[in-house]
Amino acid sequence: MTAPLVTILDDEPAIRAMLSDALEEAGFRTMGFARATEFEAALKSATPDVCLVDLSLPDRDGLTLVHRLALEQGATVIIISGRAQVQDRVTGLELGADDYIIKPFDPSEVVARIRARLRRDRPAQQASETARFAGWTAHFDRYILEDEMGRETPFSHAEGEVLRLFLNRPKRLISRAVMQETLGGAAGESFDRAMDVRISRLRTKLREDPKNPRLIKTIYGAGYIFLGEVRWN
Repeated sequence: MTAPLVTILDDEPAIRAMLSDALEEAGFRTMGFARATEFEAALKSATPDVCLVDLSLPDRDGLTLVHRLALEQGATVIIISGRAQVQDRVTGLELGADDYIIKPFDPSEVVARIRARLRRDRPAQQASETARFAGWTAHFDRYILEDEMGRETPFSHAEGEVLRLFLNRPKRLISRAVMQETLGGAAGESFDRAMDVRISRLRTKLREDPKNPRLIKTIYGAGYIFLGEVRWN
């Protein structure tokens, strides 16, 4: 099983090193970045499970980045900031962050909060963590999609939540309300946008025709339906 990947975006080298040491000792993989531009470039090839983001970045507004990450990347986002005002924390959480940690902090607290978030985000364990459908194999223990040729494509925790929901209810209409109730989060435009992005990313990874997807169908005004035959192992 591949260890969860945690990205650390903070312009202070000492904080990046302290967090990286604590997380790797706890069994996580880490990648550290001093600037938002470097971090965003890495997202093209990496799929983090958790993003630790400082709000005071030298080249980008941290809150704007948090909002985009929450909607588009699908990873758990935890803000780490010296801004202790209540309004900063409220704004960060409203823009999509999953947690807010104030500097200075104990690295063990960060590790504990990450573990708690991943346990909360991961659906309850099932008898099997592998599902087969339409020539694909979804390995939920490794967060990997494998095609018939054995080629592997990673997916995030958030994308996995949506995929598991579809695979558990094939050929049944899944409404937005059911998605919100099952996956959690406040209903509204931000939740709808986040679901649209995750489903779009899943379709891309499943090599679906965007104009006529064969597996994940949109039922306009009602929700989605997964049309594949599913076998859990």
